[in-house]
Amino acid sequence: MKRTVILSLLPLTMGAIGAAQTSEDRGHEIALEANRRATGFGDLSATLHMIVRNGRGTERVRELAIKTLEVDDEGQRTLVRFEEPRDLRGTALLTVGHGDGSSDQWLYLPSLQRVKRIAGASRSGSFMGSEFSYEDVSAMQPDRYTYRLIATDTLEGMPALIVELRPIDPSSQYSRQLVWFDESEYRVLRIDFYDRGDILLKTLTLNGFRKYGNRFWRPDVMEMVNQQTGASTALQWSNLVLGTGLDPRDFDPKRLGRGE
Repeated sequence: MKRTVILSLLPLTMGAIGAAQTSEDRGHEIALEANRRATGFGDLSATLHMIVRNGRGTERVRELAIKTLEVDDEGQRTLVRFEEPRDLRGTALLTVGHGDGSSDQWLYLPSLQRVKRIAGASRSGSFMGSEFSYEDVSAMQPDRYTYRLIATDTLEGMPALIVELRPIDPSSQYSRQLVWFDESEYRVLRIDFYDRGDILLKTLTLNGFRKYGNRFWRPDVMEMVNQQTGASTALQWSNLVLGTGLDPRDFDPKRLGRGE
């Protein structure tokens, strides 16, 4: 489908925003509203169909199970476990969010029967050969960025707001991100990721949104394209269920090797 992009410079949008509100204030406000609308679901489980393509178009297919739990005053805990192919079965990534906006990650590798912590600069590494890094699969914590509304946009015919995010963490692999939020529902439609040299590195697009629990919008497909190599990774979501009764104990790093 052809994409139509209509940009209006920020000074032209300020009349609608209000003279007393800065672009930074408005950008932060948009991010907080998007986060408010996306949270409060309690917990969810789903199946992920991952298609990894290299720059020549060769594909590898993987099946994963994902579980996410919201913990009051802390953040989200997410467990992703590979089910196929056989050589990756049981491999698991656990991400645990904290109240200050930070998070910890652990990777379990069955071949080594070992749990490895992912920290600092290691988060820029590829998650199991995909175009998603460990940093990408961490929950986006609002307190970990600065914000600035830079433009309005029409993406696939949908009015959107473009907000620039700059990470506070100096170990981030990105200098900034440009995030397209749809103007009516504050869903994330697209993210452009810029490397530390401020060159466009990757683009994430989200499509096929469905509403769950009569409130929460979730995409059917998320595709990350490396703009520098041509490689890509698509995540196709299915069997998404809210309110499955997960417990914080289901997200204990010590239990990663048990296949639970």
